[in-house]
Amino acid sequence: MQLFWLRTDLRLHDNTALSAAARSGPTVAVFLLSPGQWLAHDDAPCKVDFWLRNLRELGQALATLNIPLLIRQADTWDQAPTVLLELCQSLGVDAVHVNEEYGVHETRRDRAVAKAVEARDIDFHSHLDQLFFRPGSVLTRTGGYFQVFSQFRKVCYSRLHGALPALVTPPAPQAPLPVKSDPVPDTLDGFAPAPQALSNLWPAGENEARRRLESFADQQIDYYQSERDFPAKPGTSQLSPYLAAGVVSPRQCLHAALQSNLGEFDSGNVGAVTWINELLWREFYKHILVGYPRVSRHRAFRPETEAVAWRHAPRDLEAWQQGRTGLPIIDAAMRQLLETGWMHNRLRMVVAMFLTKNLLIDWREGERFFMRHLIDGDLAANNGGWQWSSSTGTDSAPYFRIFNPISQSQKFDSEGLFIKHWLPELAGLNKKDVHNPAALGGLFGVAGYPQPIVDLASSRERALAAFKSLPSRPESGGAHE
Repeated sequence: MQLFWLRTDLRLHDNTALSAAARSGPTVAVFLLSPGQWLAHDDAPCKVDFWLRNLRELGQALATLNIPLLIRQADTWDQAPTVLLELCQSLGVDAVHVNEEYGVHETRRDRAVAKAVEARDIDFHSHLDQLFFRPGSVLTRTGGYFQVFSQFRKVCYSRLHGALPALVTPPAPQAPLPVKSDPVPDTLDGFAPAPQALSNLWPAGENEARRRLESFADQQIDYYQSERDFPAKPGTSQLSPYLAAGVVSPRQCLHAALQSNLGEFDSGNVGAVTWINELLWREFYKHILVGYPRVSRHRAFRPETEAVAWRHAPRDLEAWQQGRTGLPIIDAAMRQLLETGWMHNRLRMVVAMFLTKNLLIDWREGERFFMRHLIDGDLAANNGGWQWSSSTGTDSAPYFRIFNPISQSQKFDSEGLFIKHWLPELAGLNKKDVHNPAALGGLFGVAGYPQPIVDLASSRERALAAFKSLPSRPESGGAHE
């Protein structure tokens, strides 16, 4: 008997561990409910709801192959070895199959489970699945992990040209087993169910993920490079929740992009090339997680930036969290996050720079808030993005590069369509005034909308001073965008 331990790989197709288990013998799948661990990791209620909805869909798909789906409780991951060993012994399992996950807690959990089952002569097989390359296999000439994305990408391109990772064939139906599947719970303590409107935005299931991928590759990828920065346009793939939960694989995404671009990685359609770069950014941040474990422990990638004199400003933080800063593009983006569990990527950078530079609030506050609300929350990508924006991370924006939210708004939402959708109180303003209602003057500004909580020019100077005072810093210069 083979045991396939499901984690963030909730799909039937192109699933390395599932297919390997099924090739080796009769297979049973198991998923561990770990609400205590998920709370400790700040996983959002909408994300856990999305996992459970996808798990139900996957359970039905596995049933067509006669693969039972079992649900077990391990409130925290330190309980996983005991729970899984007990299951293995009750079923007479010969081998456990998993797809590799990354991060210090994930690695510690998997080592503990492997040690527990191997002590009872049960094999533990860990498969490369959610990355193109195993961390530690893409290194600099001196044997270290890359810290600059462009150099990492160059090596990845070279390797992919030489050997494109193949899609894994899904398992064939197996003979029925005398094991009954368990029901997947609708809710878990500590995680409120997602509102129906949010569930409707993000339908569960592998068929939906593949439909979105095919639709994007067929109709939108050509325009990705030119339209991805405009939040009012449908310029992005909207696949990130499905990638984060493993409902679709990076290999499937890569193959779809290459098929639309006649097999080219770095030439041909610029939209496809740009989107493949985004897949490699995702890969890059996973490698950073392994190569530099401190980023898994809420530490800055660049140690000298731990000395930044971040402000303790709970009122400013709360205004940012609630979308009432008085800067329309910031508030619209934050309201999009609160209502949909997702935020447009350009705006993730804009709101992150505003928090860490203009408000000079610790990036960890923003990272935590995002994780608690994102349906696509992923430690590597979220940490990487926040550390990039706050100039504390690998290959990050120079500290003097500070997005001006008003000019960003004018450039990427010139008609104010995104702002007016999320801030209906500003719907009556023209496309010039909607970006900065405070400039209209008057004692109270626009009725129902707050005055800016910070002056952009002076707060920018404050951020520059805070970073310039660090013991080691890059050469100054740069732009005010």
